[in-house]
Formats: sequence, structure tokens, C-alpha cells
Amino acid sequence: MSLTTISLEPPFLLYLGDVADDDHAKTGYGLAYWRPERCAGQMRFPDCPVDLGLPEMNVAEAVKAGVNTAIVGVAPVGGQIPDHWLPHLIELAQAGIGIAAGMHSKLKTMPDLVAAAYKGGATLTDVRVPPANIPVGQGRPRSGKRVLTVGTDCAVGKKYTALALHRELEQRDMKTTFRATGQTGIMIAGEGIPIDAVVSDFVSGAAEILSPDNDDDHWDIIEGQGSLLNPSYSGVSLGLLHGSQPDAVILCHDAARTEILEVFGDYPIPELDEVIDDALRFARRTRPRCFCAGVSINTSSMTDFEREAYLGKMQDHLGIPCVDPVAMSMTPIANFLLKHVA
Repeated sequence: MSLTTISLEPPFLLYLGDVADDDHAKTGYGLAYWRPERCAGQMRFPDCPVDLGLPEMNVAEAVKAGVNTAIVGVAPVGGQIPDHWLPHLIELAQAGIGIAAGMHSKLKTMPDLVAAAYKGGATLTDVRVPPANIPVGQGRPRSGKRVLTVGTDCAVGKKYTALALHRELEQRDMKTTFRATGQTGIMIAGEGIPIDAVVSDFVSGAAEILSPDNDDDHWDIIEGQGSLLNPSYSGVSLGLLHGSQPDAVILCHDAARTEILEVFGDYPIPELDEVIDDALRFARRTRPRCFCAGVSINTSSMTDFEREAYLGKMQDHLGIPCVDPVAMSMTPIANFLLKHVA
């Protein structure tokens, strides 16, 4: 069983449209942060409040800069491309620039865009397409070692944490693979399985395919999705947790987040030790020795002084390493993980 594989030709133009906030532009931010050498610029409506810090480009400027692929850099609720974005995408395709998107709505089902791509000789790449014939999860114990990032909510740093830990282990010359489960991760890694596009009965099976038997000293670092706490997306989180059979989980949290996003009703985020206990209770269904190797916290809303105090207090309370994967090193979590894994 193969993974979803893509090959996107750089340089990239990150298309933002008129996305309203940073949380829904996580694809653009992820590519700009983890693959900056491939990103030539950004394109957006004049009133778009999101800025990736890349050069602004129109279609003519993108062509002049040698852009090969325009990537839709947003992940809106429902995963649909708004109709008023299509003129921009059509113009890019007519100019010969390939279009890639990780949306639930597919580029190749849009007749006007398909015609424009044919005319311009451009490629359309739909990233959110899982491989065919995924089996039901079996729960069979597998060799190798695995870490899964879990979250208190969506968009709290699960991908960044997994990539940062993967980089830390690579720097130690260890055998390790980043396992992408979302459209942005797949664009960064070049392969993976878009878990939220898998029929629910087969999510755990997809996770088993994504992290197969391996050498005893090989580490799969698996990108988490959604949250067990989120009423909208908990299903994919549980299937991924059971199918991954992680030796360890890393909890991811945004220090500024007090409630679950994008749901109707009052859903406060519980204390982190309660969230860890819940995650481990379910994880140990398929991996009895699973433990929490640390907490990865987005503290971008804090000053350096506030960050240090907050993380120190949290670490004293939980008894495990607490770090910000962007502002700090993942070394404390990696050290704790390697010391305690069975």
C-alpha cells in the first residue's frame, strides 16, 4: 500500500486570497517557515490581513520571478475554495503556473480552471487525496518506535512540533522519518496520507500504513490532527491515536487559547494534566506502555520573560519538559523521550 506522493516544482507563490486570520493560513505559514528557500512570494487581495512576510506578487511578477507552482496557502473550515478566488487561479494557470491545493474541493473538478490549465500548459495538483484501498485497522503490534503529536485543539502546533522533533533527531544522526497526515505536511515532506480525507472506518488503518513495521532503532514522528477535545474533529484524532500505536505522545497547546475554536457553545480547554491523562488512556488501548514525553506550547503571545515563567511553572506542575518549539530547542523533550522509552 503506497502513500500519497506529490512533487511540486519550486519556486512557490503562496496564494492567500482574503483569508481572515493566521489560524486559517497555516498552510502558507508552514511552507514559509519550513521551506523558505522554495517560497518566492505571496499573492492576496488588498484587504487580506494575513502577511507571510514574503514579497507581494501579481501574476506578471510571478512569471518574471520564475514561479513554477502557486500553492493555495489556506485551510478554511470545510476546505472549499471560494468562487471569488477562481479568477486569480485561472489567470495564474493561463500564465503557465501550476496550481496546488490541499482542499476538500478539488481543482480538477473546476471546468474553467481545468480549461485555463490546459491552455497555459499548467499542472493542477490536488493534495488532499488519500491512496485507494486503505484497509481497516488491525491493532497488530508493530516494530520500530513512534511518537505522535496530540493537541488541546486544532492549529496549536502539532505539525511544527513533529517537524522540530524530527529535525532534532536527524541532527543526532538517528534513524527517523516525519510522517505527514495533513496537506501542509505532505507539501513539506512530499508524501503522507491526508487523514481527514479518509473514510472514518479506515482512519486507524491509514495510520498503520503511514507508520509500518521498521527497525527497532527507527523513529517515526507522526503529525497529529484535530483534538480529542474538539467536538468537530475528535474522530480523526482518535483513529490516528489508535492506529499510530505511539510509544510516546507530545501534547501541543497554544498558551493564548482558553476555549475550543470554531464550535458553537462553551467548550473550555481543561487543565493540561487532564488532557494528557485522557490521551494516554486511549493511546494505551493499542500501546500499553505509551507515555507523554513533554508539552510543546505556542507562547508567541508572550514576552520572553513571560514565556520563561510560564513554561517553568508548567514544567514544575506536570513533571515533564515544556518547551516552545519555535522560540526554543526541542532538546529537552528529545532527551526525556530517549531516556524513558522502553
